[in-house]
Amino acid sequence: MRAPWTRRHRLLPGLLALACLATVAVAAAVPLTSPPARAADPVVVLDATFEDGTTEGFRPRAGETVAVSTAVAHGGTRSLLASGRTASWQGPALDLLDEMVKGTRYTLTVWVRLAAGQSPGQVRLSVQRDSGGTSAYDQVVGDTAVTADAWVRLTGTYVLAHDVDGLSAYVETASGTADLHIDDFTMASQPTKPVQTDIPALREVLAADFPIGAAIGNRQIIGDQATLLRRHFDTVTPGNALKWDATQPAEGTFRWGDADAQVGFATDNDLAVRGHTLVWHQQTPAWVFTDTDGTPLTSDPADKALLLSRLEAHIRAVVGRYGDAIGVWDVANEVVDENQSDGLRRSRWYEISGLDYLRTAFRVAREVAPTAKLYINDYNTNVPAKRDKLRNLVSQLRAEGVPIDGVGHQMHVNVQWPSIAETEAMLQAFVPLGVEQQVTEMDVSIYVDSSESFPTPPADRLLTQAYRYRDLFALYRRYADELTSVTLWGLADDDTWLDTFPVARKDAPLLFDTELQAKSAYWGIVDPTRINPTPTPTVSPTVSPTASPTVSPTVSPTISPTVSPTGGPDACRATYTVSNQWPGGFQASVRITNTGGRAHDGWTVRWRFPDGQRISQLWNGTVRQDGPDVSVTPTSWNSVLPAGGTVEFGFLAGWSTSNDRPADFTLDGLACATG
Repeated sequence: MRAPWTRRHRLLPGLLALACLATVAVAAAVPLTSPPARAADPVVVLDATFEDGTTEGFRPRAGETVAVSTAVAHGGTRSLLASGRTASWQGPALDLLDEMVKGTRYTLTVWVRLAAGQSPGQVRLSVQRDSGGTSAYDQVVGDTAVTADAWVRLTGTYVLAHDVDGLSAYVETASGTADLHIDDFTMASQPTKPVQTDIPALREVLAADFPIGAAIGNRQIIGDQATLLRRHFDTVTPGNALKWDATQPAEGTFRWGDADAQVGFATDNDLAVRGHTLVWHQQTPAWVFTDTDGTPLTSDPADKALLLSRLEAHIRAVVGRYGDAIGVWDVANEVVDENQSDGLRRSRWYEISGLDYLRTAFRVAREVAPTAKLYINDYNTNVPAKRDKLRNLVSQLRAEGVPIDGVGHQMHVNVQWPSIAETEAMLQAFVPLGVEQQVTEMDVSIYVDSSESFPTPPADRLLTQAYRYRDLFALYRRYADELTSVTLWGLADDDTWLDTFPVARKDAPLLFDTELQAKSAYWGIVDPTRINPTPTPTVSPTVSPTASPTVSPTVSPTISPTVSPTGGPDACRATYTVSNQWPGGFQASVRITNTGGRAHDGWTVRWRFPDGQRISQLWNGTVRQDGPDVSVTPTSWNSVLPAGGTVEFGFLAGWSTSNDRPADFTLDGLACATG
């Protein structure tokens, strides 16, 4: 095969691909390309202005009312009003089944505004696809702020990669049931530029060092995406298709369509496969942690035995199905919490079984796939506290005989963080353990904090990104004897999870742009002489957020650039942002700006939740919660908040009846302004 995991091991052929393909939704942007190529102009396939007095095919999704309105209009004199909504998912929907062609990229655009008198909220543009009585839902544009005072434009690209018997686009809200208007909907086909064939293949440039891989969905195994993948990469990682919620959504009910298609494509094209992932605290169905009657499992011996038996059965089914077709498995993902004294994440896995879930997972994976390499994978492993806790855990488990072969470093980073020295220390820390190491989920965000958003990537950020890729890959190549592969978390900028994490905005973190053309970042790896001289450090001006499209809370800690102090000696400002919300849960961030004249060393931020919200995970700080009262203290790397500086941390939390935002924030006991 062309794509061994290391220069010492090769994978055996595996499954044939099945026919079922998946759908991916992404937001549009046009980063720097090299060399230029020309794509055909977009072709409008559908549009709806409602000026003829009809709904132009839009219909309600349930019992709400959808009707033409003259109260407000974006263009002309009419819009479409959705009223009487009783659930957030209800809203105006348009049938696309006869208009959308599988494998073609489309741009969907719609203008949205809340009806008069409605409170501000968040809206999104989604697609429902139906096949054989089962429905699936894709976000084209993620949660976007909207009011009753102005129109907001939602625009994103969408590729249908599934065989479907039903397909519709619709507007919904993140929460609540506010009446809303839509106007000037368009769907236009977006021809892509041809894949460049006159530039070096990444896999050939790096052949003497390590295999290079990309995370994929079903979008990446058809058309031009598949051509780009085959040309430049040795390995693939199914980004979601092998996770528990995708493979076994209900006990004993397995769905293999997407995983079979992706692993089969890899096998057919001599691409090695990383299996991701068998044990994770996210994307695990609720039934795994409940009894047959729905009662939550406890640490009682019987409950623990039930959980571990389910884990064993799942691993035997999933790993056993693919056999030698998958040569590396992320057995355990994100199990470390550096804020705990023992370094272990207080997940439901841990609460019920302690460390036995890890012991069981690796033991069973080894029994089922004796020749596969078994990895423990985590993020922010360049942060000393996280790195050391993970190293201690791996050392302990290996001393017990747990078959951990390697450590995976996700490396979700940005154009400013981390330093090369921090990254080298990360790699050096695990050498004495005698384990393999891989970079498993790398991307380089163009953003340095959650307040930034660009309609298109600024040239200075793309140039800085190119040098980040140059320097990081130069480091990786120096450690080629330790690294057995490097994987990027995506193929091109047209499909990246960072479009909606930590907030909704178009990012450009990969080597190829939204037109699948090589960026300066690509040349930073392949031939750094092809990029311009190192730019003078700048911070591109932040513009108003633009709508963009989908969550894994893997985030890099950032400290925002210093700004001039504007307040008194003890002034501060708190910005609270909910970036994603779903029934019973949400994701948010808090940004504290020290607008006073003195530094805060070892700061504490406090607030009170108004509706009983409960934080389950926080990054870039240490959290304590007593009822509604929350306090956050720093980690070692962000403990000093200088005058004029900012610090930001994010979290996942649960909510029940409502999710109103807290109003009163303090920094070391000093009241902060909000906004």
